[in-house]
Amino acid sequence: MRLQKEVIWLLLIGLLILTIVIGLEWMKADQRKKPKSLVMTFIDDAKTSRAFTWYTDNSNVSSVLQIVKGSELKFDKELVTTITGITSTIASSQQVQGVHKAKVSNLEPGTTYSYRVGSGGDKDWSKPAIFTTEARSLNEFTFINVTDSQGITEEDFILWGKTLNKAFEIFPTAQFIIHNGDMTEESDDDKAWDHFFSEAEPWVSQVPLMPVTGNHDEVDGVADHFTSHFNLPNNGAENSIEGTSYSFDYGSAHFVILNTESNIKEQTTWLEEDLAATELPWKIVAMHRGAYGGNMNKKVGDWVSIFDQYKVDLVLQGHNHEYSRSYPLRDGEIVGDGDNMINDHEGTVYVVTNTAGQKFNEQKGNQFYHQVHFQNEKQMFAGVQIKGDSLTFQAYDKDGEKLDEFVIHH
Repeated sequence: MRLQKEVIWLLLIGLLILTIVIGLEWMKADQRKKPKSLVMTFIDDAKTSRAFTWYTDNSNVSSVLQIVKGSELKFDKELVTTITGITSTIASSQQVQGVHKAKVSNLEPGTTYSYRVGSGGDKDWSKPAIFTTEARSLNEFTFINVTDSQGITEEDFILWGKTLNKAFEIFPTAQFIIHNGDMTEESDDDKAWDHFFSEAEPWVSQVPLMPVTGNHDEVDGVADHFTSHFNLPNNGAENSIEGTSYSFDYGSAHFVILNTESNIKEQTTWLEEDLAATELPWKIVAMHRGAYGGNMNKKVGDWVSIFDQYKVDLVLQGHNHEYSRSYPLRDGEIVGDGDNMINDHEGTVYVVTNTAGQKFNEQKGNQFYHQVHFQNEKQMFAGVQIKGDSLTFQAYDKDGEKLDEFVIHH
């Protein structure tokens, strides 16, 4: 009898262990379907569309976007619009992951929407988020500029997250972010990408993040992990990797994103055509290896000539991991009166907003074009406000101290 009881107890314990193991496996399976690395971008007209990208650890689930007008975060069946996106996979030495992309069109300008993404299962949705489309006839807006979050560990990216938090504390109405490249140290480091998006998620799920390709994002002509993470305009230079050169409009400004890592010549042709086609008064370029940063990048000299020809107002740069701001320049020479007001398209200003990550370079020697140049070894960001005929650029460190400011006036 005693032996029989012991056998029964052993069976019960075994059954309990088996139940726990099966439950844990179900939980793991559910978790593998959960969206991660969610980011919103512009793709077509910012007044009427948005694009979304997210990853899953399970590469065999669907891509579903649900969106509804308003900020109540309610997804009633009769009100919600459901869109099926595109699913693909991305492989690294560590794993194979699902890549999910979707976009929504025919939105109303100046309108707030709630959305969520997932595979369509009840337990597979992302945390709901809200965004607001660009209003019609907008001539006042703010965006945030950061660069070189470039990290490896979770601790590295906590610095990046704190930088973004402070940026939105100071510029709470910023409508989007431009990141000037080098998101992670290694382009195929899955954990680093997870940390990058995890720290940025409160912001990049609600405001578009428009990325520039850096030398750590495209390596030896390959940028698969970079491009798979973003759903971007397909209007760039012929023979460029899709998503590494593109342009978009917001309000009264035309933005051009260039890739300094490949296809320079064909981007030059496209750049001239692109700038010639816009009638918007403000022209802003973003690229990684700067023409006039801590040092000069002579490989993009033809681009600079086009900036001069079409009177580009501002060039946002990365790569140097120090703060650098040029005098207004035209034809390789300083123009204007040397103060912090640039008038009537007299020259282009080139800026590197230090770094939003953990890596700082030793300050390079001052060049003739440097109006402001320093290394404070603190993460930095900038807020850029366009209001009518004026553009105000303000650079801050992670503690909220303003370190530079200038105004461009048309």
